[in-house]
Amino acid sequence: MFYREAGKLVGSFGKDRRMLPLLEDRWLAVLFVAFMYFVVTALASDYMFTAILIPIMVLGVATLGLNIAVGYTGQLSLGTAGFMCFGAFSAFNLILRIDWMTIPLAFFLSGMIAGGVGIIFGLPSLRIKGFYLIVSTLAAQFFAEWVFNAYPWFLNYTSSGVVSLPMHHYRVFPGQENTPFNAAFWNSSQGRYLVTLTVTILLVLACKNLVRSNTGRNWMAVRDMDIAAKVIGIPVAKTKLMAFFISTFYCGVAGAMYCYCYIGNLDFMIFNLRRSFLVMFMVIVGGLGSILGSFLGAIFVYAWPIVITRGSDFIFGGGAIDTAFIENNSKIVVGTIIIVLLIREPGGFAALWASSKQKLRVWPFAQ
Repeated sequence: MFYREAGKLVGSFGKDRRMLPLLEDRWLAVLFVAFMYFVVTALASDYMFTAILIPIMVLGVATLGLNIAVGYTGQLSLGTAGFMCFGAFSAFNLILRIDWMTIPLAFFLSGMIAGGVGIIFGLPSLRIKGFYLIVSTLAAQFFAEWVFNAYPWFLNYTSSGVVSLPMHHYRVFPGQENTPFNAAFWNSSQGRYLVTLTVTILLVLACKNLVRSNTGRNWMAVRDMDIAAKVIGIPVAKTKLMAFFISTFYCGVAGAMYCYCYIGNLDFMIFNLRRSFLVMFMVIVGGLGSILGSFLGAIFVYAWPIVITRGSDFIFGGGAIDTAFIENNSKIVVGTIIIVLLIREPGGFAALWASSKQKLRVWPFAQ
């Protein structure tokens, strides 16, 4: 039995409320973080950093943000890409117009600005729900495209509408922008990976603690039945707006990291409606109301087509099969796998992981 719960008694309320109550889970978390910080940083290639690891973490943060609103609070939203756009443009203008601004601080402040915008577009949730709320949050998507297209000040009056983000003059740590350590750290793919990994871990820990707190319990009570939650004294309006604020905060930070740590340029067209649907698919595939499921969904939806394409090149040789044919068929394969997965397990990858852990608890005995 790999997961032994019998005999592991606790002697205080603090130990009983630990984030990871099982010793095996705590050791697994420590080993995973150490592996990501030391082994991956030392051995992974630039392609692995820039094309796989960084975008998966960024999209995982955006998926986690949407999961807070949809999975934990039951507030449907299709404005994820619009909130990411607000975060990206906020970070750009903060770094451009404030001399002492550092990258981590700009990420945090851009999330706060996106959170404020999220509260505004979350106000209709106080009166409407379901598909009607989707239409309301969808307005954030079109509003973001209109604002950043109509007012060139946000793009520093760039005529093309696309701003290149050079990697050499940003402050990762307090100090002068041209210090060798700052420049070398941010210019390397390892440096941007470490920044993304650190921000992701901090946001995951914050979300885990929020979900286990009274705020998280209020979210789930509102999700299950808002009328009953109001009857027992839960402030429903405050709870919904808090969920929208934190959800869009995560999306704003993800948008800033998407531009600065991943693609290296700023363009409001990349935060289109297709990206909002993509993040929604990640939430559904990963599992509603699951932190781990948010990242599992991001890994599957983003990385699986790359695995199929690379695997085809490895098996049949590069250039033997048309690249467009492989990409189109990889989408068909991914779509088929998603349909089969949701038929087999509607709870997504998070439910599969939970059932696997349950089997490990009683292995080798039959359930």
